[in-house]
Amino acid sequence: MEKRVMTDGKRRKGLVAVAAVLGGVLTLAACGGDGGGDDAKNDGHKSQSQVDEAAAKDASDAHIKITPKAGATNAGINSDTKVTVSEGKLTSVTMTSAATGNTVAGTISPDKTSWKPSGQLERATQYKIRASAEDSKGRKATENSSFTTVSPSNSFIGNFTPEDGSTVGVGMPVSIRFDKAVTNKKDVESHIKVTSSSGQQVVGHWFGGDRLDLRPKDYWKAGSTVSLKLDLDGVEASPGVKGVQEKTVNFKIGRSQVSTVDAASKEMKVVRDGKLLKTIKISAGSPENTTYNGQMVISEKFKETRMNGATVGFTDDDGKGEYDIKDVPHAMRLSTSGTFIHGNYWGAKSIFGNVNTSHGCVGLSDTKGAGDPNTDGAWFYDNSQVGDVVIVKNSKDKTVQPDNGLNGWNMDWSQWVAGSAVGSA
Repeated sequence: MEKRVMTDGKRRKGLVAVAAVLGGVLTLAACGGDGGGDDAKNDGHKSQSQVDEAAAKDASDAHIKITPKAGATNAGINSDTKVTVSEGKLTSVTMTSAATGNTVAGTISPDKTSWKPSGQLERATQYKIRASAEDSKGRKATENSSFTTVSPSNSFIGNFTPEDGSTVGVGMPVSIRFDKAVTNKKDVESHIKVTSSSGQQVVGHWFGGDRLDLRPKDYWKAGSTVSLKLDLDGVEASPGVKGVQEKTVNFKIGRSQVSTVDAASKEMKVVRDGKLLKTIKISAGSPENTTYNGQMVISEKFKETRMNGATVGFTDDDGKGEYDIKDVPHAMRLSTSGTFIHGNYWGAKSIFGNVNTSHGCVGLSDTKGAGDPNTDGAWFYDNSQVGDVVIVKNSKDKTVQPDNGLNGWNMDWSQWVAGSAVGSA
């Protein structure tokens, strides 16, 4: 029996010894511990504070900064993202989409102190960045971060015309339609610049909260180059809704062509660069459906298109369109509400120059199929471009509204400037 007691006693002492050893291990591994007291020092071990101090002395001087800050939401998709380093040089930067793992291309600057993505980021996407750098002693520093870009519901864009690289007529305004209403018009407009090689002053005019048109006082100078710069990234259109565009668009103004339709004499004079090019017989809107007066800009061209009266309010008692012509030749849009100047093959040739018969459009003699280049309709189509001006006068109708198409020229300059949020300065 005593032998058994002695055995239990030895086992208990053994357990105490093991516990002491484990206690020492646990103490050494704990952050900020004192290293186990005098016993550890006597064994030649450093305290944790001494280890931390030594590590701090050997830490890299390179300091990496990643923007946007970690955890940010609604980050811009153009210029918000950047990695910089001070007291060191970047050695690598990896940016990936958290959802797909796809790598985002980017470029480290020649001096290796900064990095940025090569292109525009996606909206509503979480990205991860890992950056490494070294200081002058070759000591490495690493930084990780993640952020989420602005969502479509919290951002806005402007759809603009004309297109980059296009050549347009002298009447073509810059017209921008925003996909969300803008309440902070002054800030948005101040970040949109339109300049011309002609030196003409350009001023914007707001049509409601979602459209901004910009033009000079008079038509653009023929042969000039116009530049539109959208600097909207991060600009707040309304509370919580920010812009995401940084874009420059350049387009050229072609020759000057202004055509004047006289609804009373039923003819159109085409003037190019100040000289009469051609006089064409026309048929404008009938007395019941007169054509708008005013300066109208060609905004679209269609060699053939369908015209259905039901789409513009001309219906019979059954609700069907009063007309439905599926192959109208050489059609050019003059207003959003449906005013066109186009070829007409279904009317008698005798109406042109003699009778106004249309539902408000300006008709030119043409043939079915748009295949005859010798008709007036084909000639005018071939010799016109988007942005050319067509003026209608002596009609019994009112002047077309400035926002009905690209027709802001029907507003005098003082009215135009009054519609700007930043004025004419």
